[in-house]
Amino acid sequence: MPKVVSMNVCTDQLAMLVADPDQILSLSHLARDPSQSAMAIEALRFGVNHGRAEEIFLAAPDVVLASTFSNPATIAMLRRVGVEVIAFPPAQSLADIPDRLAQMGEVLKRPAAAAERIAAFETDLAALPRREGVRAALYGPGGYYRGPRTLAGDILNAAGLATVSDTVGRDVGGFVSLEEMVMAAPDLLITPDAPNAPSRSHAVLEHPALGAVTAERAFTNRNWVCGTPAVLDAARALIE
Repeated sequence: MPKVVSMNVCTDQLAMLVADPDQILSLSHLARDPSQSAMAIEALRFGVNHGRAEEIFLAAPDVVLASTFSNPATIAMLRRVGVEVIAFPPAQSLADIPDRLAQMGEVLKRPAAAAERIAAFETDLAALPRREGVRAALYGPGGYYRGPRTLAGDILNAAGLATVSDTVGRDVGGFVSLEEMVMAAPDLLITPDAPNAPSRSHAVLEHPALGAVTAERAFTNRNWVCGTPAVLDAARALIE
């Protein structure tokens, strides 16, 4: 079975879900970051890398796991010296998650392990209850809004929540002013947790006008970052 290095926090988690542990030479340093990785504890058993071509090459992997958004210069350098790099596109919906697991199973020569994870994910997704009658808004620093045609928006859909896209006019993503969001009056506002170092871009999320029109507030966390089965924990938290 191929030995692999992962240089992306999402491929880190997909690899840990599917691989035989002996296949993993190292994961990205973000794999151990509990704010970014839903498998930060599991990642402690593996070495880490910082995405540099030199350190990855010296690890002598059979395959490098990357994202289509990974540093293109690093990927190009590794390929020039004969290292195979597989770039996984990020999931845009829950329907993409079985495809990413299956792709990882193919790369790692572990199709049975991938199939087991896929079956468990699909069973758990089908068993989710739904929280009907709630209009939710995913609103980020600087006023960035994510609509229903995104992974985060699909998490809302899985939980039975509607979005305010019919009001703010964003199906995918884009900036929505504070005034537009106040006028949309979501029942539930979903934002990132307050950062350790507050910024002006984050200040819009704490504006008192939002609190005046929103009945509930929820926060995104590590379960929202990647297209893995952990997204179902994000959906369950919204339902609860």
